[in-house]
Amino acid sequence: MIEQRVKSEEEMLDFGRKLAKGLVAPVVIELVGDVGAGKTTLTRGIAEGLGVKEPVTSPSFTISKGYRFSGGDLVHYDFYRLGDPGLMSEDLLENMTDTQTITVVEWADSVAEILPEKHRKFEILLNEDGSRTIREIEK
Repeated sequence: MIEQRVKSEEEMLDFGRKLAKGLVAPVVIELVGDVGAGKTTLTRGIAEGLGVKEPVTSPSFTISKGYRFSGGDLVHYDFYRLGDPGLMSEDLLENMTDTQTITVVEWADSVAEILPEKHRKFEILLNEDGSRTIREIEK
């Protein structure tokens, strides 16, 4: 089980970069944490570690964003605003089964039933001193 305390945005990015080095598509990563915990920053670090060249931004308003890297695609979902994901659940399912895609999902409660049993789940907790604790949740 992974558990690490990060004290800055750069440390969060570095955690993501290191995590990316061990990822082999297809893989699904679920990120859990309050608004502002650092889920998108962690995803930016993963993208950088994979070699994504374009800026990674939050998909809060677009629901999903895709990025190319030399080994495939990174698709980032944010279901915060969707009580019922509708057609987006079909898009998610398609990407999760693509052998060239790494999928990151924030606010996954509305799609929990379609996430693969063996996905990776990380919780980001905000500590009183402003640091974060990232913990991989074993299923």
